[in-house]
Amino acid sequence: MSKVIVVTSGKGGVGKTTSAAAISAGLAKQGHKTVVIDFDVGLRNLDMIMGCERRVVFDFINVIQGDAKLKQALIKDRRLENLSVLPTSQTRDKDALTREGVGKVLDELREEFDYIVCDSPAGIERGAQLAMYYADEAVLVTNPEVSSVRDSDRMLGLLNSKTRRAEEDGAEPINAHLLLTRFDPKRSGDGEMMTVEDVLEILAIPLLGVIPESPAVLRASNEGVPVVMGDKSRAATAYEEAVARLTGEQIEIRIEGEDRPGFFQRIFGRTA
Repeated sequence: MSKVIVVTSGKGGVGKTTSAAAISAGLAKQGHKTVVIDFDVGLRNLDMIMGCERRVVFDFINVIQGDAKLKQALIKDRRLENLSVLPTSQTRDKDALTREGVGKVLDELREEFDYIVCDSPAGIERGAQLAMYYADEAVLVTNPEVSSVRDSDRMLGLLNSKTRRAEEDGAEPINAHLLLTRFDPKRSGDGEMMTVEDVLEILAIPLLGVIPESPAVLRASNEGVPVVMGDKSRAATAYEEAVARLTGEQIEIRIEGEDRPGFFQRIFGRTA
């Protein structure tokens, strides 16, 4: 059965699109047939990070409005056989997205793909709510700073109240995971940013991974390559391990420079 995963955040600039690209590429590298959809109508950054901006002819909105068939809009990645991208429009506004239209596209994608990754716009407006509405799981991307964590707590409230699973009697709630990005153990230890424990205490959802602050992330984005497909880096390894956990593997979270490994061992119980 296919699974819809929304990658979301309350605050902009936390690495959400970078994470959506890395997660979808990581799933495809594992052999899962995966598509990643850009829900950020009007901005459209996913295709640049995926390196396929010059190949966009039709988009998500064209499909919803019946101007193109889904197969015409899907862009097959040239590096990973199992990965496809569904870009969005740069010229329309978010009102072009409709719940019925999104649902029809997702139903069609479910017939072909194992994983459907929805790259949500930041915040709580229409695009973000439609990106999460049909989700089975959510990856909440958060930076270790108070404003980002506070906004993520608001997004958790929406996941628990404004989705199809929340509306259906007896449905399982969306399985939400925390992905902590741009983390620096030294700055955290010096009190310049929140600790992992602080963030977990506030949000109280399972920790999927901790992505270190790394120039490799920016370099990969500028080159149009998901970070897990670029040069091996600490960030690439952290994303690959997060994807493995997302698919059920039990892997201890390790942070370079972290002097409290016992805390992460308690989260997962054992090392894979």
